[in-house]
Amino acid sequence: MHYLLFYEKGQDYAARQGPLQAPHLAYVQAAVRRGELILGGSLGDPPDGAAVLLFKADSPAVAEAFAKADPYVTHGVVSRWWVRAWETVVGEGAAVPLPD
Repeated sequence: MHYLLFYEKGQDYAARQGPLQAPHLAYVQAAVRRGELILGGSLGDPPDGAAVLLFKADSPAVAEAFAKADPYVTHGVVSRWWVRAWETVVGEGAAVPLPD
């Protein structure tokens, strides 16, 4: 199953995230190496501090645990986060592919 982790960064995120960027990126790369995190990045146009991360896991607990321990969350750069199940049906790697 796929899960989307949504991040909303706080008003002062640009000033606060700099010193935490290296630990955050190391944390993200570890999740990629484990095969949990598939894609992730900030939303742009407008650049408002929102980000989305795509996880492949058996339950939302993987994405939730990731968020709870992410340095951006634990140090207040991310002010709000939530996880939504995403029932993917088309494309390479779809969790519930449509029949041909």
